Amino acid sequence: MATSSSCSSPYTNGSSPITTIAQDHLFSILLLLPLDSIFCFALTCKKFRSLTYSDSLWESLCRRDWGNSTIDALRSFAVDGKQQQFPWKKLYQQIYQLDSVYCRRLLTHPQGGEELLLPRPRASHSLNFVSGCLVLFGGGCEGGRHLDDTWVAYAGNDFKRILEWNKIESGVPSGRFGHSCVVIGDYLVLFGGINDHGARQNDTWIGQVAVHDAFGITLSWRLLDVGSIVPPPRGAHAACSMDKRRMLIHGGIGLSGLRLGDTWVLELSENLHLGVWQEIVTHPSPPSRSGHTLTPVGGNQTILFGGRGLGYEVLNDVWLFDTSDGHWRWVQLLFDLQNIPQGLTLPRVGHSANLIIGGRLLIYGGEDSYRHRKNDFWVLDISSVTSIMQSGSPPSPDRSMTKLWRRLKSKGDNPCGRSFHRACVDPSGRNLYIFGGMVDGLLNPAESSVLRFDGELFLVELLLQC
Repeated sequence: MATSSSCSSPYTNGSSPITTIAQDHLFSILLLLPLDSIFCFALTCKKFRSLTYSDSLWESLCRRDWGNSTIDALRSFAVDGKQQQFPWKKLYQQIYQLDSVYCRRLLTHPQGGEELLLPRPRASHSLNFVSGCLVLFGGGCEGGRHLDDTWVAYAGNDFKRILEWNKIESGVPSGRFGHSCVVIGDYLVLFGGINDHGARQNDTWIGQVAVHDAFGITLSWRLLDVGSIVPPPRGAHAACSMDKRRMLIHGGIGLSGLRLGDTWVLELSENLHLGVWQEIVTHPSPPSRSGHTLTPVGGNQTILFGGRGLGYEVLNDVWLFDTSDGHWRWVQLLFDLQNIPQGLTLPRVGHSANLIIGGRLLIYGGEDSYRHRKNDFWVLDISSVTSIMQSGSPPSPDRSMTKLWRRLKSKGDNPCGRSFHRACVDPSGRNLYIFGGMVDGLLNPAESSVLRFDGELFLVELLLQC
């Protein structure tokens, strides 16, 4: 359709009802439409073209599709003390054409400048971003020993090349690795794990971080009262938060080393003093596994990816846990590995998966069935799938979702291949922090590769031009 010089109309006064609608009301109408319809609307006349290309409308579209908290975090983000200004239409386009990330090795130093007091290299720990802080707890280290230390570094909303670690002395929870720890509001919820005697645990803890002008950063843990019904003890399971007061866990390694395939939901009371565990039994459901990931993708939906199965095979299947219609259900999202560029590298265990800006999953690292550790970045685009699910028509079992995956290029200080590291994103969804993991190392050039634990902190930024 050609663009006219003015809004033509059969009305004698030269105007149609739509041209008399106030701009804020037109914005409200446009925000109900998909992008294709908005661009078609822009072709009707110059006035509407100018309206649909305005920065205000595109900021509103970003809020609609990415959420208010993400946009507010982006607006407050600063570099060297200067607030960032975003051309919202350009930003929207860049997010959906994202093809690269930039990696930085962050310098860290301890409180008071004591050179030796830093988090030890580790794997299978937890790392979360909560209340403007990175919180690191537990994990396993050399010699098969568990760790029981808690470290906090304030990151805030300003880009920092140097972070200061503070060690928190609490004594609880007990030392462990392979546990899960998720963020619910301003709190941490920790479950399970394995100690260096091989004992699996099923205790649930609540942690609260507070930043004080006078006292610095504090973190307090307390054991949550969950009654008598609890998931069986386990480690190397997957977990994530669901809405404001629920936690979801799946699978892991249980007693006698058996891999589990059960699904449990923890419902927290309004004051977060009590919790109730409920097992969710559905058919179909993901097969038993460990070392996989669960990631909330907005609304009432969660994505499960990868892991190691009952036969020690490394998996690449994708499952969606959906509660949007008031019922619990697992739906497998099928895709053809052969049709994905470099898709044969997809199967992995011990990777990380985080929701980034634009409602996509950023998957990093892990290892394959030969224990080859990876340093690649993949984007899993589930936006089209979730929209189908919300419409009430799940994907057809005989249709492969071939456009789910895209491999990203990485620039800068690329981390070496690693597995069982941990990663978390800041509230903007633009910055990913990676710490630790198991990496390959050489005792000396004449000896074969051996396993070592890493203790470096990396920042991975989505390459956006502001």
